[in-house]
Amino acid sequence: MLLDAIEARIIGCLLEKEVTTPDQYPLSLNALTLACNQKSSRDPVMDLTETQVQAGIDELTKKRLVSEQSGFGSRVVKYKHRFCNTEFSDLQLSSAQVAVLSLLLLRGPQTPGELRTRAGRQHEFKDIGEVDATLTALASRETPLVVQLPREPGKRDSRFSLTIVEATAGMTAHTVAPQVDERDDSRMAALEERVAQLEARLDALLTQTH
Repeated sequence: MLLDAIEARIIGCLLEKEVTTPDQYPLSLNALTLACNQKSSRDPVMDLTETQVQAGIDELTKKRLVSEQSGFGSRVVKYKHRFCNTEFSDLQLSSAQVAVLSLLLLRGPQTPGELRTRAGRQHEFKDIGEVDATLTALASRETPLVVQLPREPGKRDSRFSLTIVEATAGMTAHTVAPQVDERDDSRMAALEERVAQLEARLDALLTQTH
């Protein structure tokens, strides 16, 4: 199981919304796109299109990590995760473990203190020791889900990161936006050069006239 930036954001959102807004879960494509692009509780903030999110869903469906669910009498297709705690998943996790994984998927590497502070809506950690125990359990699995990063200079605590997310998942919002075709850049540069040449010729003609 290895997720890219968009796939990680989708799974994180589905894990989060399943707990925080159960009445609205599973999520439609529109609702999932809005969740992915939230300005709060996300790092980096993304600006994904529904097309990008749908492409991510399609890849996750191939990996059997997401499935469709259509409500009775509803034409809107909705999506739910099969990441953990389902009959289709080998991952059976506690609510504390799900909360930690969700936060790491949505915000990237974090310290135990940050995880405890931000987990409130998904799981109420009674103290930092419970966070440490949760991280240890996730890191001690046969296939570890988290890893402790080297402590950064000047920082008191080390951060923890997911092992199931590609390094590129730390990319900025700009890099997950639709990319500009390089051929368009070439055409624009050629047009700008042509305009500059025409302006130079016009200036020469005006000078001769005067």
